[in-house]
Amino acid sequence: MIAETVCSAVSVAGLGIAVVTAYRRRFLAAARVAAYSLVPIGLVMTGIVGWLADTAFSPTAWAGFGVLGAAWLLFAGTRAVERRRGGGDSGAGTGRGAARRAGREAVAPAASAPSLGQAGRAAARPSAAPRASEPAEDFSDIEAILKKHGI
Repeated sequence: MIAETVCSAVSVAGLGIAVVTAYRRRFLAAARVAAYSLVPIGLVMTGIVGWLADTAFSPTAWAGFGVLGAAWLLFAGTRAVERRRGGGDSGAGTGRGAARRAGREAVAPAASAPSLGQAGRAAARPSAAPRASEPAEDFSDIEAILKKHGI
């Protein structure tokens, strides 16, 4: 009952401010203030304010919020531990953890190629030639986009 009275008073005060603003010939601002001031009375009329007031003073509702908070903490904690470990609880080797490990194994031989010496560098040079043409293609695409926009 008190929450409804407060919301009604806020709405009336806001409408008063809107009238004064309109009197000063600032109609756009007056319309905006009137729109904001109608929100609290609209919430009262729909019953949301009563529901919120009942929820705010209900110990059961606060206990429910506590349970939801604990669940969120559990989710966040397990996610942080999973990220720190670098995988998941995939006991049989299935799932995202196995896919990540397989991806790492595939990348590892190519990552160590530069440290092989001259033989590794000679093998890496033929693949370096196509890479030189790729940035030119990327820059031509960017250049076409910039020309399209007149830059």
